[in-house]
Amino acid sequence: MILTNFTFLFFINCVLLGIGLAMDAFTVSIANGMHEPNIKTRKTFFIALLFAFFQSLMPLIGWICVHTIVEKFSQFAKFVPWIAFALLIFLGVKMIINSRKKEKDDKIAIGFLALIVQAIATSIDALSVGFTISEYSIYQAGICFIIIALITFTICFSGVLIGKKFGKIFSSKAEIIGGIILIVIGLEILIDSFI
Repeated sequence: MILTNFTFLFFINCVLLGIGLAMDAFTVSIANGMHEPNIKTRKTFFIALLFAFFQSLMPLIGWICVHTIVEKFSQFAKFVPWIAFALLIFLGVKMIINSRKKEKDDKIAIGFLALIVQAIATSIDALSVGFTISEYSIYQAGICFIIIALITFTICFSGVLIGKKFGKIFSSKAEIIGGIILIVIGLEILIDSFI
């Protein structure tokens, strides 16, 4: 019976997985809030939704690969940390350079393309999570991805609000701090891949 697969332990594992996966996106959300301290609620909602979408999409893609083209995916998997590293370093350096060019009152809002790149960069390492949950049925995997999305949304929404508050306090240095945060996350993803 399908319902017997949904134990209390299953839900706890999904919640913990969601929290673990959302941490990089949470930190980037803080950086976004710091970069744009006057961010509107609608954009905050959009950022959280975008991160939640990609954070649940990547494990889904990994799960599908395990059940279809596992050999090809395993060859690609070794490049995943390098891709995330490159994207986050690029965004971090760009944010720091922009902070040098613009005055405090002339800050550039984070664009849609930059948000997409952030969402992909912080979630691409979650592709490998598809391997760890490969024994899940399609129903279990679906529920797991929904839980990951809900947790990521909540955490990232909170992250933008936290960053927004700090962005107002440290407005002159917020963009530099945000850029450094992105670079550190990129380095952390790369270093973790060697451990």
